[in-house]
Amino acid sequence: MEHASETEVTDAGKHVRSLSNALQQVLFGQEELIQLVLTGILARGHILLEGLPGLGKTELVKGLSRILQLETRRVQFTPDLLPGDITGNPVLQEKDGKRQFVFQPGPLFTNIVLADEINRASPKTQSALLEAMQERRVTVLGESHQLPSPFFVLATQNPIELEGTYPLPEAQLDRFLFKLEITRNDVGTLERIVNDRDLGSEPDVNPIMEASTFIDVLALVRRIYLPNVVANYIARLVDATHPGQSESAGKIKFGASPRAALSLAAAAKARALINERTHASFEDVKFIAPSVLRHRIILDYNARVEGLTSNEIISLLLEEIPFQAGKNPRTLQQSASS
Repeated sequence: MEHASETEVTDAGKHVRSLSNALQQVLFGQEELIQLVLTGILARGHILLEGLPGLGKTELVKGLSRILQLETRRVQFTPDLLPGDITGNPVLQEKDGKRQFVFQPGPLFTNIVLADEINRASPKTQSALLEAMQERRVTVLGESHQLPSPFFVLATQNPIELEGTYPLPEAQLDRFLFKLEITRNDVGTLERIVNDRDLGSEPDVNPIMEASTFIDVLALVRRIYLPNVVANYIARLVDATHPGQSESAGKIKFGASPRAALSLAAAAKARALINERTHASFEDVKFIAPSVLRHRIILDYNARVEGLTSNEIISLLLEEIPFQAGKNPRTLQQSASS
């Protein structure tokens, strides 16, 4: 595959900056979060947004769909939601004098699925998303149905400590490229929200990019160059999340999967394009590592007793694992940039 040229990356970077500026008019004071959301989308990944109600998770997703001019459907996950309610169901219809079952697509058949409060649904319904997220298709009564392209699931969830929520199964968590944590706003941002927004009104945003242009940018991300030294760093970082492979993993029960390594590579390429570079770097990997790994490592009992979090363990891993064993990280950063 031919690598992306500087001209192509520069032109795409201008489009992405326009997207970022528009999203900042939807969600105030969350510049880093917006950059991570765009990184995840450009890497063709699904994103899990976690935060307390009312922090703007849903508005962010709705704003993204309007800006990109992509078809979107919203599914409000509730305890009584059934798998067929999202995948679709066969319906008995009469055609040419014969009665036969005809598949009626559910809300998954769109470009962007907003799975609102996904952890309020039962595990059975949550698992109905698994095939759609991984294979971009659904199977109903033994018949497979392809989903539109592009296809993204942007799910929101409340902290599991809240009443009436169910933790997502590990297999489904692994399908999310990123898990992003939305924090509360500071006083200055709250003041801006009060001055600029009315209760019940949606932010006024205009389309920024045509769907065809967005698809071209997605294709360009795959052509971003991933240096061998950066790929090796990704492999060693994921390997270090497993017990016995690093000091920092001493309190990890289960480490990250190979899908985590692929996710790091894809997201690093996407971040490189956002920064208008034709190659991914070590710093790209370090920046996106917490978002890729925090939901993919399971801490042991002792770590939970001590109050340690996945974010803290990942920070230790990033400090412990050099860009390449036995070499100066700064020297290798220059090598990866050449």
